[in-house]
Amino acid sequence: MKYIIIIGDGMADYPIKKLGGKTPLMVAQKPNIDRVAWEGRCGQFVTVEPDMPPGSEVANLTVLGYDPKTCYQGRGVLEAASQGVSLKPTDIAMRCNLICAMDGRIKNHSAGHITTEEGGKLVAELQAKLGNPIVHFYPGLSYRHLLVLAQGSTEIECAPPHDNVGRALSDVMVKARSSAASLTADLLNALIVRSYDVLDKHPVNRERVQKGKDPANYIWPWSPGRKPKMATLAERYGIKGAVISAVDLINGTGIYAGMDVIRVAGATGMWDTNYEGKADACIAALADHDFVYCHVEATDEAGHSKDLEMKIKAIEYLDHRLVARVLNRLEESKIEAVVAILPDHPTPVEYGNHVKDPVPVAIWDPRQPADNVTFYDENSVKEGALGIMHGKQFIETVLGKRHN
Repeated sequence: MKYIIIIGDGMADYPIKKLGGKTPLMVAQKPNIDRVAWEGRCGQFVTVEPDMPPGSEVANLTVLGYDPKTCYQGRGVLEAASQGVSLKPTDIAMRCNLICAMDGRIKNHSAGHITTEEGGKLVAELQAKLGNPIVHFYPGLSYRHLLVLAQGSTEIECAPPHDNVGRALSDVMVKARSSAASLTADLLNALIVRSYDVLDKHPVNRERVQKGKDPANYIWPWSPGRKPKMATLAERYGIKGAVISAVDLINGTGIYAGMDVIRVAGATGMWDTNYEGKADACIAALADHDFVYCHVEATDEAGHSKDLEMKIKAIEYLDHRLVARVLNRLEESKIEAVVAILPDHPTPVEYGNHVKDPVPVAIWDPRQPADNVTFYDENSVKEGALGIMHGKQFIETVLGKRHN
């Protein structure tokens, strides 16, 4: 038996008045995702417990059956693994967004979704001007980059920029949670302030402004942590896994879980990603892997952008261009597989940030009878046979086995 988990990042939502009280999942045309629901079993999954932050790092660890309370160390360390950045035990890794701030407030978390080429040039300039033996900037994709401190404290409070759009910079600067962390907080706040002088008049930003685009005029470091200790999926469940994503956070999580990272040309982390390429890579990976974790970021980015039309379209792209292709190829190749579909967390378009509500789950397992759910959405799955799952229940239901 093979196993595929397809993540539509952030695609769950709240009822929207403009949609007549329905959610994007309820109005999107998604016959293939619905097929997984009506031929499978459905339910809900609490991917973020009440005492944990509603980040993708926490949610995806939970989806893979890990306990974030014991292994969560922030998203920076996961992204470092994806980028091939080796961390020492004393290093602190942090996600470092390029953001746009106007009139002292965060305008957006992504500098208008700056391109990877533009972002790389800006990060190189940051390293040249602000880097030193303690501070090192590493380029990533688009607005998502990495900051590593060679020493310091993780006892700091950092505000995720996507959850604080419109807030004054002065209200969401880094705060120390202990006296020992004061120097680290002061250093990071100084880097944020100094980054404006490096970035604001940079040729990349001058050109962006001339074209009517948002400049990437500040850095925003957040989600600090040190290298975690995690048992691999092979050690826990005896399976060989692969991960397919355009997002360093997901690939880094896969690396710590012992999965092979499969890079797909044209995978962008946005709504223009290569859905077909991901589907083909997913099927190809089954030749020498037991399990594939296929992640699509587009729905989450639409939620953060508060773009309802794009979120619906991204769900439909996921359905028509990826899920349909996976299901068809499985049938053509006569591959017997369990297919599960879910978001890692909801990202409601009217709020633009992550929330902790349970997510809808559909699991198509040819060994199990279907339940009475015929559509995949936030409400319909509540009538499913799986009920409300927590912790390892989801991954063990998919795999049909328990932790070794």
